[in-house]
Amino acid sequence: MSHSTTLIRPSERDGTGAAIAVHVLRPDAVQGALQSLSDLQSGYAEARGFAGEAGQTVVLPGEDGAVAAVLLGAGAKDSDLEREMRVGQLPGGLPAGEYTLASLPDDFSARLATIAWGMGSYRFTRYLKDAREPALLVVGEEVDVVGARAAVAATALGRDLINTPAGDMGPVALAKAARDLAQEHGAEYSAVVGEELLEQNYPMIHAVGRAAHEAPRLVELEWGDPDHPRLAVIGKGITFDTGGVNMKGASGARLMKKDMGGAAHALALSHMIMAAKLPIRLHCLLAIAENAVSANAYRPGDILDSRTGLTVEIDNTDAEGRLVLGDALCKASESKPALMIDFATLTGAARVALGPQLPPFFTNRDALHEPVSEHCMKELDPVWPMPLWQPYHAMLRSPIADMKNAGGRFAGAVTAALFLERFVADTPWMHFDVYGWNPSARAGHPKGADVYAVRGLFSWLAAGGLNTRLER
Repeated sequence: MSHSTTLIRPSERDGTGAAIAVHVLRPDAVQGALQSLSDLQSGYAEARGFAGEAGQTVVLPGEDGAVAAVLLGAGAKDSDLEREMRVGQLPGGLPAGEYTLASLPDDFSARLATIAWGMGSYRFTRYLKDAREPALLVVGEEVDVVGARAAVAATALGRDLINTPAGDMGPVALAKAARDLAQEHGAEYSAVVGEELLEQNYPMIHAVGRAAHEAPRLVELEWGDPDHPRLAVIGKGITFDTGGVNMKGASGARLMKKDMGGAAHALALSHMIMAAKLPIRLHCLLAIAENAVSANAYRPGDILDSRTGLTVEIDNTDAEGRLVLGDALCKASESKPALMIDFATLTGAARVALGPQLPPFFTNRDALHEPVSEHCMKELDPVWPMPLWQPYHAMLRSPIADMKNAGGRFAGAVTAALFLERFVADTPWMHFDVYGWNPSARAGHPKGADVYAVRGLFSWLAAGGLNTRLER
């Protein structure tokens, strides 16, 4: 569906030959750069008012009228939060051809700029004929092309899965995507489906998905050397969320094809780990169901059993993601991993607090806050730490069960995280409440599905993150 990785290739010769030069410039570097151009090109840039302002783009013509060079403004360094990601605005608007990043600001990484190009090249074309000829980036030896392509491919995988409508991305199709990824990397694949969920003690996954025409399931991938540190990556895979009996309105339901975004994130991170052959024993778990409405749908007021033995009173059937995750987290913790990471498109409260671009993350190990935040910021994949404020457990109290599945209108992202915490025992754990969607396009991030935190987490893991001391 997406061919972003094919739009990045290594140079086949010394230098980049006939590739069109792209100059990414801060305002204080513009004058010197213009002096190195021909009179025609510098005059053209000046006539267009190019001053290196953030996002400013000028395509320079040659004597024959063809594209000779491209100028991209990076803006002032002290106010530039997007940095290399600005390069991602170029490929969608440039004429077909081969380009090279001939000059970058001193504080830019050629690797990140290459990844940004790939991310900005993304187009979801499953239902469209894409007639536009792509702009291809040629990179030199200073860039690890294999690593850059893997990062772009992981992002494209997640975007493709989320962009695909529920009619073509139900539980069966999402499980197949996981199985295909397992086959690509030689991982072990298994699934517990339908009534087997009750037999093998996943009652909340079964309850949420039992009303749908495709059976709910828990999908697992195992990969890597068993002697390496064990990492569990868990994803919420609600392929469509009607809200259940507490049904959503039309506007709320419109984007619910993306409610399996947590599973897409989990597969994207798993892909990066396996492609890089990190020294990790990976356990990926996807809790997959469609939250549908039928005669046998679970109801407000019902009491559900869970894998841990805790009972849950259903306050709202639209708080279903935490239910399926609860069983999956419990299963993951049983293998005693060094760390568990879950992704979920879980709460509107997280979007109200931090918007679509900045996912909050929660952890039961304070030592993870700083290094994870730093790696994510370095990779232009930012996250924001949020508190597991224990007094708010009171909002989840039930008079007839161990807890409710929703805590009311206050602190919705926090109470959802606190609910999940009840299923992780004492295992080190991080929870990312992602949106999975861009309401509008920005550099490197086309409108539509998107993947957050994955590149930053991979950076942290590749740097030995699982060796962090995680005692309480």
